[in-house]
Amino acid sequence: MTDSPVSALVERLSGDIRSGVLSPGSALPTHRKLAAQYGIAIASATKVYAKLRDLGLVVGEVGRGTFVRDRPMQREWDVDDEARLSSSAVDLSFNHPSWPDQSELLRATLRELATAGDLSALMHQQPPGGRQHERETVAAYLRRARGIDVSGEHVFLVGGAQQGLDVVVRTALHPGDAVAVDALTYPGFKMTASLAGLALKPVAVGHSTRSGHAGPDLDALEAVCRRHAVRAIYTMPTLHNPLGWVMSMAQRRRLVEIARRFDCLIVEDATYAHLVDHAGPPIVTLAPERTFYVSSLSKSVATGLRFGYVVAPATHAAQLKRVARASYWSLSSVVTAIATRWLASGDVERQEERQRAQAKWRQTVAREALRGMEVVAHPSSLFLWLPLPEGLRMDRVASALAARGIAVSKAQAYATTRHAPHALRLGLSSMTEGQVAPVLTEVREVIERMPL
Repeated sequence: MTDSPVSALVERLSGDIRSGVLSPGSALPTHRKLAAQYGIAIASATKVYAKLRDLGLVVGEVGRGTFVRDRPMQREWDVDDEARLSSSAVDLSFNHPSWPDQSELLRATLRELATAGDLSALMHQQPPGGRQHERETVAAYLRRARGIDVSGEHVFLVGGAQQGLDVVVRTALHPGDAVAVDALTYPGFKMTASLAGLALKPVAVGHSTRSGHAGPDLDALEAVCRRHAVRAIYTMPTLHNPLGWVMSMAQRRRLVEIARRFDCLIVEDATYAHLVDHAGPPIVTLAPERTFYVSSLSKSVATGLRFGYVVAPATHAAQLKRVARASYWSLSSVVTAIATRWLASGDVERQEERQRAQAKWRQTVAREALRGMEVVAHPSSLFLWLPLPEGLRMDRVASALAARGIAVSKAQAYATTRHAPHALRLGLSSMTEGQVAPVLTEVREVIERMPL
């Protein structure tokens, strides 16, 4: 058996998957049945499925078979990119965590829920912010895994970090309020701020003149607070998105000192903090009286779980509960039961440990694939920032990559200043392991071939 019939069958099946003839979740024939159907050897059928798996089109589950993989495309940041509209695109614009036995863990948990306790309780809505024992489960996780000594009374369950940011903004801020943000920051907060009518005040990105560590320019932050009546500071101290910095202890203390001196609230986004070992203490532990701590399981466990949490200052807890009640009331009881079981059992922490190792491997592969290019990233981050060579525009590069079926995010999605640097942000976790090196090598080659 030569590779030619294998390649032909791979092309045929991949075409059916990409066109939608084989829809996400569809079960494919067993290796034996595929071999019989197309008159090939079982070993060749195995090669076909291996190639489809490397392309990220199928997923194999031990004891169950091979299934067409769901490939969700994100279209919010850069809707003009052709690749964002294609079900076959390799999506580097968003991080979808995937890990071995993910499906089996969910399957086992659903079986447990179906046979344990009062199942009808999952059909009842929760109180705003979540049931007390489930809030305590999250609080115990935060004490154990994040060093945040908090009671369940100050923990509120939300539908992911994005909803958490929205609830915080509506709890503590008003239209016209000034919020200090990094010159490059998370696009989701930009959208929330825009809808709420907030005035974003960009803070220069670079090196602190006092500490010398990468991160926000805290002298510039102080100047912004002096010039404007800044009501809040939005910060990602542990694994900044998109630049990947981790603030030093000195930087964290100075940020808190500035917030106290100018009476600013702090919104601490810890969405990617789980990827960093031995980071400094969360800002909320240094200034609990003014800090909202927001995180979720979207980047550590699964984007579709939609489970997050907010730690609120005591002065704002009652108002946050009222906002939750008026906006979303409560999470799905089934989702909350699944998430809190995984938090209590240690499954979330085990996954975080696996993901840290996976992120380090992917960063190593990425730097080799992008050799010769400037790469800005933390060594255990699941994304990287790629400044483009002088003379290359990000929209041209993004379009060229889109034509090759590779979706990326452009710097303008992250910029809070009028002019954005010409750079791309590449997510690393939505690719299969077999895709990382060839896809990023293709990114480098496309950029290198483009005329300046």
